[in-house]
Amino acid sequence: MDLSSQRQSPNGSRGFRLQAPLVDSVSCYCRVDSGLKTVVEARKFVPGSKLCIQPDINPNAHRRSKHSKRERTRIQPPLLPGLPDDLAVACLIRVPRADHRKLRLVCKRWYRLASGNFFYSQRKLLKMSEEWVYVFKRDRDGKISWNTFDPVSQYPQPLPPVPREYSEAVGFGCAVLSGCHLYLFGGKDPLRGSMRRVIFYNARTNKWHRAPDMLRKRHFFGCCVINNCLYVAGGECEGIQRTLRSAEVYDPNKNRWSFVADMSTAMVPLIGVVYDKKWFLKGLGSHQQVMSEAYDPETNSWSPVSDGMVTGWRNPCTSLNGRLYGLDCRDGCKLRVFDESTDSWNKFMDSKVHLGNSNALEAAALVPLNNKLCIVRNNMSMSLVDVSNPDKNNPRVWENIAVKGQSKSILSNIWSSIAGRAVKSHIVHCQVLQA
Repeated sequence: MDLSSQRQSPNGSRGFRLQAPLVDSVSCYCRVDSGLKTVVEARKFVPGSKLCIQPDINPNAHRRSKHSKRERTRIQPPLLPGLPDDLAVACLIRVPRADHRKLRLVCKRWYRLASGNFFYSQRKLLKMSEEWVYVFKRDRDGKISWNTFDPVSQYPQPLPPVPREYSEAVGFGCAVLSGCHLYLFGGKDPLRGSMRRVIFYNARTNKWHRAPDMLRKRHFFGCCVINNCLYVAGGECEGIQRTLRSAEVYDPNKNRWSFVADMSTAMVPLIGVVYDKKWFLKGLGSHQQVMSEAYDPETNSWSPVSDGMVTGWRNPCTSLNGRLYGLDCRDGCKLRVFDESTDSWNKFMDSKVHLGNSNALEAAALVPLNNKLCIVRNNMSMSLVDVSNPDKNNPRVWENIAVKGQSKSILSNIWSSIAGRAVKSHIVHCQVLQA
């Protein structure tokens, strides 16, 4: 971490201004691994100990420099007046996530704290992390936009615009690594064609960044995350061999892509899910035949699948706590669960309140949210389903999340469906980020 920055003094010379506290205590909690997953040897706050608050990890941060004596003579203002920094941090990590953007505007020290690994690692350690839903939509003109939804305040939150290369792209992938990094990759640009580009959004800083490009251009491919590694397979690309068999994986710890075993046959995946430590894909082959394969990362091998799970499998679906769930109707008001013992899909839950069959009310995504299933529809109405205790007499088992203007949106979309008009936009990707 850069501990100093140059500034111009009144006499024209350049000096140094300290921007972060030095650490002269053994209890430094800033050691965060490159995957942003855990805090190594994290301990509880010790009264009187000092903290090294830094947003990025620099292995040379604690080495002595020739300016160390002069830097130690400088005094930083406290994070909170009247409190030692360790107690101030203990207070600030309890601020709701919706207000973190305001924290970063207070001063430079608060900005570094509320953007750093230590801050969010402590929130996760104390089980204060909050999950938000992020939705990418395409309007009738082909433009891509995105929104986020906070289930606590139930209001949208401000986001930076979608990067230009993905503002009109089709067939691109979307996945989450490390819980807080949302990746967009591949796809087809209307002018440039198939892409290898990879970008990611950091929920902790609310900013977009570049990542290494994929090894192969592709669009309309399958993607998944296993053991915090991003896998892509199949899809299409311009050229003689239009449908692809190749597959590759991105490891964020190594920050590079590498090829894995090719699929048995070329495929354009339509549905994909991770279940029982394997990646299942179902799609169309080069001759438009329905195909399905499963990838095992432990053996780096693909195998054909023809059991009952694939036969009755429809989108959207997801896995939660070792069980595989899927929607059983267009508006997502019925749930099915896969039963391994009978190798079949069974009826599981029914909300008893069906919204209709219009495009606006069609369920576009099914994602885990706060250990429940979240059903997201094209008009941005959502339902939370508690599948851990499916008590039909409990009204909280199936809960419709009321967002601002939702009732008006539902009524207007129903009327649009009756009048024969198309929905203004539809959801192409939906993910959950934690911070």
